[in-house]
Parts: sequence; C-alpha cells; structure tokens
Amino acid sequence: MEFRKLNELDLTNKKVLVRLDLNVPIKKGQITDDTRIRAALPTLRYILERTHKVAPMSHLGRPDGEVMPEYSLEPVGLRLAELLGVEVAFVRDYTEEPAEQVLNRLDKNQIILFENLRFHPGETKNDLDFSRKLAQGFDCYVNDAFGTLHRAHASVVGAAELFAPEKRAAGLLVDKEISVLAGLQKNPGAPFTVIMGGSKVSDKIGVVLNLLNHANYLLIGGAMAYTFLKYQGIDVGDSRVESDKLDLVAKIYKNAEARKVEIILPEDHICAEKFDAAAVAVDIPSKSIPRGLMGLDIGPRTQKRYADIIALSKTILWNGPMGVFEFDQFAKGSLRVAEAMAKAPGYTVIGGGDSVAAANKAGVAEKIDHISTGGGASLEFLEGQILPGVRVLLK
Repeated sequence: MEFRKLNELDLTNKKVLVRLDLNVPIKKGQITDDTRIRAALPTLRYILERTHKVAPMSHLGRPDGEVMPEYSLEPVGLRLAELLGVEVAFVRDYTEEPAEQVLNRLDKNQIILFENLRFHPGETKNDLDFSRKLAQGFDCYVNDAFGTLHRAHASVVGAAELFAPEKRAAGLLVDKEISVLAGLQKNPGAPFTVIMGGSKVSDKIGVVLNLLNHANYLLIGGAMAYTFLKYQGIDVGDSRVESDKLDLVAKIYKNAEARKVEIILPEDHICAEKFDAAAVAVDIPSKSIPRGLMGLDIGPRTQKRYADIIALSKTILWNGPMGVFEFDQFAKGSLRVAEAMAKAPGYTVIGGGDSVAAANKAGVAEKIDHISTGGGASLEFLEGQILPGVRVLLK
C-alpha cells in the first residue's frame, strides 16, 4: 500500500489544511484527557518548521450538524496554544469567509483552528460545497486523524480530493498507524497471538477471519467467549450469547482448522447474578457456568494461561476487554492481559477502544509498543479494507 507521506510534500511557505483528531473529553469547559491533542503535536511541529500558515480542523462529539456550545473546540485551541507555544486564532465562520483571508494576516507565532466540523451537516454528508469551503485558499492537505479514516466525510475525503495527489499526504501518526497495522497482516513475527474480547462476535468476524491467515493463537475473552463456548455445547448459564451468530463461530473454527490456528477459550470464570456495579463476584472454576449466573470476566486459571502464551509470543495484538473491566471486581482479566503484554519481549499492539482504557487502568500503556488511536478505524483496517481516508492518500 503506497500512500504519500508528510516528508514528500513541499511545505515551504505553503498554506496547509490539517485534519486532526482533537475529539477529547471535555467537562464543564475543561479538557479531562489531552492525549489526542498531544498525539497531534509531532505533525504540527513538523509543518510549523516549514510554514506558519497552518489550519488544523477536527470534530468533537456528535452535535449532528447543529451549533452546540458544549461541543466547541475553543478549549482545545487554548490547550494547543499552550503545548505549541503559539497563538491560536479561533475561526468560527470559515464557511462564510475564506480562511485564506485570516491566513494571510497571521504572523509567525500564530496558527488558526477551525470550529467543530460537525456543526455543519455538510461534514458527515461529504458535501462537495462544504468540502470546497474547507479547501479554499490552501496549497496542501494533510490528514493525521487515523480514527476518522473509515468515515467518508468532507474533511476526510471530499476536501482531500480537491487537492492534486502530490499536494496531499498522511501525517506522522497516520503513517505509523498504517505501517504497524499493515505489518500485522503481512509478515508478523511468529508465534503471532491475537487476543479478541468485547461483547459481540458479529463485530469482530471480519478482523478474526483476516488475521487467521497469519495468527498462531486466537485467545477469546469478553462476552463473545460465551458464544464460542455455547457453540461447543458448554453450558454458560445466563451469560450473554449471540445465539443467531453461531454460524459465524463455525466459520471461524473452519478457517482456523484449515490454517492450524489454535483457538483458546476461558477455562474458568468470574461471574455474578446480574450485570451491576455492585454485583458480588463469584469464582467459577470450571468451563461451564451454573444457571442463574452470568460470566463477566475470565477466571484466574485462564488469566495465567493467556499470560503464559503472551510471554512466548513474538507478536501480540489485543482488541477488546476480557470482561466488564469498568467494574473493579470484573477487571482482573483485562488488567492481567495488559500487564502480560507490558512484560512480553514480543512486539505488542493494542487495537484501540476499551483495550486502551484497560491498559491505562493497569498503568502500563507506555510499555506497549503501539496503541492505535482509532477503534473503529483500526478494526476496519485489520479486516483488510482500504479505508476511504487512506484511499484518497494513495499514490
């Protein structure tokens, strides 16, 4: 997959439109986690070394095409200014007046930031007129928002297409994401262990089938494990089961058998009578779960087995928690997997979403080789799809 990279663009004194993922949590006007802002800094600094005429743009939340003050990017602009050491001119009316007018008035210590893209219905509709308003007056386009590349939105696809191919490129973060995730699908070091959790088999079927081409072990956790156990004829009590998706499990087993991939399921469980933050955890030391109980985490024997396999693997990909990790009494499985990955000598990748939150909760995120910034985007990419936002950057 040959896509244009940032160092292939001539940015000297150019006006640069940059799509970033600045979709950070904000409560009462205060940013509670600036991880995504910090992730954008290397690309912004690279561009700023070559030109000061830079306009980052992003979405925040889901205002559904309406102006909603609680979703304003203004607090993000203030944090960007602090981190970059520049003044950020906040532009609300970029659809009324071309941003070029503001860019031409900037001095070397200023950049501009567009207000929330999703305040405009044309963004999610990939509207051509809105795309033109975004691109007007700019010389180059850079996308460093990996988490949005699976969405054919105006700022991701429509605006990019208005630039000549040699004038649009991936930012440093997108470059790394694509390189790492593509490597998992081409020539990962063996043994290659894929750990899949979360609630639904149906959400992960495409990823699993694609990765079975190279995996040696498939470790299953989360609610999806109970659908696998049910397929094997094992009683799972009141656990969540996708009874209408057993055919998908059969397809996974058939493909795994053909490729000699070992599928490993929980051997014991942490259960409860109900799904509740105050539920009392019950240790069930067998594969089967009694009626009246539901599985909410993998048990200690399973945790050890998964950790042992992780320790012997040269490549490990994890996507999806092993249990209801947001409840402390059902978080031990996810935390054990995160800790095992942090200690593993192999190359470790976490594929976005709740697995990242689990790694953060375990305090080991900085010890993981690569943490994807895009949950949905990373899943679709790992299915083998060419994402809309990647396709537009191909050479």
